Amino acid sequence: MSGTRRSYNDEFKRQTVKYIQEQTKTVAELAQELDIPAKTIHQWLGKYRQFQNEPVSSPEQTYELKRQLEEKDQTIARMAEEMEILKKAMHIFSNPKN
Repeated sequence: MSGTRRSYNDEFKRQTVKYIQEQTKTVAELAQELDIPAKTIHQWLGKYRQFQNEPVSSPEQTYELKRQLEEKDQTIARMAEEMEILKKAMHIFSNPKN
């Protein structure tokens, strides 16, 4: 299972991270293309990533996340209401009739 361990210089790692940041390829695609484990590339991202030229989030992403959060809040509220109904039903049907 073990092969020879490959090492890469810092410049190669920085160029790989820059390539990903320019959003020309995904980590998985690049990992497959370079025959490097995706986990290794993720580690490089953590070490060499620079945020100066990279937007933190776009307005579209923010809007979509807000919409998803509201949708989940509605689902949670609906499920809480259903649980309350079920609790009442269990209470009614679990009491022995006199």
